[in-house]
Amino acid sequence: MQRRRFLSLGATGLSAAAAASFAPAVLAQSPRELTRLKFTLDFRISGQVAPFFVAQAKGYYRDEGLEPSFDVGSGSVAAITRVASGAYDLGFGDLSALMEFQAQQGPLVQAVYQYYNRAPFAIIGRRDRGLSDFRSLQGKRIAAAAVESTRRAWPIAARHAGVKADAFEWVTTDFSQRDNVIVRGDVDGATYFHDSALSLFQRIDPAQLAVLSFADTGASLYGNGILAASELAAKKPEVVKAFLRATNRGLQETLANPAAAMAAVKQREPMVDEKLEAQRFALTAKYVVTADTRAHGLGAVRPELLRRQVEEVTQVFGLARTPSPEAVFNPAFLPAAAERAVKA
Repeated sequence: MQRRRFLSLGATGLSAAAAASFAPAVLAQSPRELTRLKFTLDFRISGQVAPFFVAQAKGYYRDEGLEPSFDVGSGSVAAITRVASGAYDLGFGDLSALMEFQAQQGPLVQAVYQYYNRAPFAIIGRRDRGLSDFRSLQGKRIAAAAVESTRRAWPIAARHAGVKADAFEWVTTDFSQRDNVIVRGDVDGATYFHDSALSLFQRIDPAQLAVLSFADTGASLYGNGILAASELAAKKPEVVKAFLRATNRGLQETLANPAAAMAAVKQREPMVDEKLEAQRFALTAKYVVTADTRAHGLGAVRPELLRRQVEEVTQVFGLARTPSPEAVFNPAFLPAAAERAVKA
């Protein structure tokens, strides 16, 4: 479920110790020229994307000779078009949406690091409105943004859950209004990234809500990954590799100590609640670290699962042509397997 220009880098509200722990290391040698990169997030700055800000605050990107800037986004689908347009070098976007984009526009953008090993897509709704499982969606009203990855992927989850894709009525609403329409009772539920639903859980007791995770249907869908412009990947492969090495370090640290990592998020966005964001990342981690991740390492995909997802997306989305799995995900830029082994 889903996520204006650059925000302040101030560390308002941080203790001196926390700020110091995330201060970039001072380089002993003469300053070198850093490669600037523009990265678009899928949504706002939160614990969900903490590893990027841990890597930035700890100086891991600088260690690699990079100076990335991170901009908030307007959804995991929009991130793809931002990168494809040349406005951004890298981004954070949904793999199924990337497959659809490549089928229509060609391989202008490719995934280079799989962040969500399973997509955190879910429909979350009120139990007092009869929601309990996927079959209970029959006849309900479900809110979603007009174009967003969870809504687009629903027909795939429906097939695996054994229900009709048109079992309920879609009610189009803005991302920011999903909580409100559920609380008011205008709808029975809404689409979310599971880890973006904490705001709803603060307003309605989670025990009164049914979380229908697409992953529970048996649909093995890869979710958001790190995307690179194909031109950048071809012309400056070492830059892409360097970015992923630094980000992977940030992810490993965040998994090892989520509470400490949220200081880096607050350093970038002073208004966030560190405890709440740590709770958010605890949900994120369930989709980042899976049995597959522990077997094959962070950032990787299983070729057979990727091919299956390409086939399902092609069939369910009615794509005119089938994108190449090798064009969708390029593993050539991944850090060494030992660096990607799950340590937490």
